[in-house]
Amino acid sequence: MLYAQQTTTVSTYLMSTNPTTLRRMLPWLILIAVAVGAFFAWKPFKAVYISGVPKDIPQPAFVYIPTGANFEQVIDSLRTNKFINDEAGFRWLAGEMNYRKDVMRSGRYEIQAGWHNRELIQHLRAGKQAPVKVVLNNERLPEEIAGKVARVLETDSLSLLQVFQDKNFLAESGYTTETLLAAIIPNTYEMYWNTDAKTFFKRLVKENEAFWSKNGRLDKAKALGLTPTEVYILASIVERETNHNPEKPTIAGVYLNRLRINMRLQADPTSVFATRDFLTRRVTEYHTTFDSPYNTYVYTGLPPGPISLAAIPTLDAVLNPATHKYLYFCAKPDESGTHAFAETFSAHKVNAQKFQAYISKKGL
Repeated sequence: MLYAQQTTTVSTYLMSTNPTTLRRMLPWLILIAVAVGAFFAWKPFKAVYISGVPKDIPQPAFVYIPTGANFEQVIDSLRTNKFINDEAGFRWLAGEMNYRKDVMRSGRYEIQAGWHNRELIQHLRAGKQAPVKVVLNNERLPEEIAGKVARVLETDSLSLLQVFQDKNFLAESGYTTETLLAAIIPNTYEMYWNTDAKTFFKRLVKENEAFWSKNGRLDKAKALGLTPTEVYILASIVERETNHNPEKPTIAGVYLNRLRINMRLQADPTSVFATRDFLTRRVTEYHTTFDSPYNTYVYTGLPPGPISLAAIPTLDAVLNPATHKYLYFCAKPDESGTHAFAETFSAHKVNAQKFQAYISKKGL
């Protein structure tokens, strides 16, 4: 009512004003109207086109929005990392752009220096995540994998271990708690930060299937009389025997020769895995006599599961083994890290004695 009265008063005043005087006042009236309009337009204009991400933030920069986060948590993350220089403007524009929700879109988002609030909100609202790299290479145990993955993904190691121990879930993909490592092809994987534990494992299985579908690998495994999982188990042993890729097909051939004649593999890495004595520098009687289905000194055939992740060159070495009659091998008496091979036990004993003399001379 007061506003209406004031408006009426102004209108009456203008109508009663001398036309000449009114013409003189008109520019000032227009200027006042423009100033008032600019005053009320400045705040939204500033929030949309001027305020935003400071231009001096280090690059690259990322904001992490946890799964289930609310709007206040998003604001807190942006504020803590100094990604917004006008919180009030951001809040207002987030409402206008329908970004503010009860549950916000989670993820890891790259933030560009100098973005206006509008650009920042558009980016977060669209869910354009920046992927992270998950590197898997030589882990031996599910616990090691879970710990490593949890350092780069939102999911925690406990959630990953629960998936690794979920027999029903693993069975859906054809794996068991013993063979789950065979699902993992060591590589660098790009994934979204908010990938959950089950989705993570399903991605590994998908990559595994892609690996086996190439280069006739399934046919090669069948020709060896082995399943892909059995190939992986054997490859995990070869993986722990040598880092020297050129001799991996030869070592694979030794173990395949032993399997064909039902001879125990007597692989040192399996006895180390059985005892979990991963820091040992020498395999002793304690290791070779330790009662475990993983110990191939005690039990004939392959262990029930991989003793390590197996790299692609090692898997292909098993699928493409060297053809020979070797049944034995031991480390050479030098610093090469390679092995001497033998067809008979007597020849192997000679090689072993040379190596024993070498390490004794070295004081090992």
